[in-house]
Amino acid sequence: METRRRAYWLLFLAIFLFTGCRSGQEPEYLFQTALLVNEDHTWFKAFTYFGEILEERSDGRIKVEIYPSEQLAKEIEAIRLIQADVIDMTTTGSTLTNWFEVATFCELPFLMQDSTDMNRYINGPIGQLMEEEMIEKSGLRALGHFERGPRHLTSNRPIRHPDDLNGLIIRVPNVPSFVTAWSALGAKPTPMAFSEVFTSLQQGTIQAQENPFAMINNAGFAEVQKYVNLTGHVISWVYPVMGEVQFQRLPPDLQEIVLQAGKDMQAYEHRLFLENEKNVQEELKAKGMEFIEVDKEAFQDKCGKAIYESLSPEMKKIYRQLKEEKQDAT
Repeated sequence: METRRRAYWLLFLAIFLFTGCRSGQEPEYLFQTALLVNEDHTWFKAFTYFGEILEERSDGRIKVEIYPSEQLAKEIEAIRLIQADVIDMTTTGSTLTNWFEVATFCELPFLMQDSTDMNRYINGPIGQLMEEEMIEKSGLRALGHFERGPRHLTSNRPIRHPDDLNGLIIRVPNVPSFVTAWSALGAKPTPMAFSEVFTSLQQGTIQAQENPFAMINNAGFAEVQKYVNLTGHVISWVYPVMGEVQFQRLPPDLQEIVLQAGKDMQAYEHRLFLENEKNVQEELKAKGMEFIEVDKEAFQDKCGKAIYESLSPEMKKIYRQLKEEKQDAT
């Protein structure tokens, strides 16, 4: 614990030294933001827009500084740094299962089929429960949500059926349901920070990874992976978040400005996301990646029971409710 506290203060000192010599009028509130994506990703562009409108609408009282590509911290560490009041903002989703269980529904494999399902969950009781528990149990406040698009498996051999996965070493984020699903499918899932994936694929430490099209392209995986296997196993979203302590420190007028800017950031990012989804698949094909159709029903059938059985009794109840809501909606 003492080592971690020392590391936090060293990071705080580095940030202070880096930002302490700026010229011009200093803002009353400076928000340090850690992102895992690089400057070309829609999340970075959305936070840039967020910073611009916040600075404008607050008459310079608020400023946002963005550190992409995990320069400041990896996702879990970024959350801990926000909780320690060292930095202020990041993006996160099912990684929050490390703090509260219901976050597993952000990215539960084979739960949702499309963005219609996703938005129904986000805007319904499950989404409200997530945002409440996010504040109470992780000390984070959601400023909106970003749609991620379906997650697909990349590899250097085509994967059409779960039988093709036998023994394949797949990088997954540190999310229990991902480990459960890929283990049940016959692969060897390996949790790993996103910043380590490219080098690990290049060196053969891992053989495959899974992410949405934008992340596959953004990370340059076409250089080290040949196939995009269209598993579409997860429809998911992430939350742009800030620390609740940091939010409550703001006066009411600035809180209102931040919340409205968060809504505007979400709308801005969604426009970028839709535009990007149209182009990114062609970009990946142009870079030499081959798209493989898979037997999605076989994937779902093989891991469905394991995913359900991995849930706690309370989460199983929510899972059944979500399935019933979907049936009623159709």
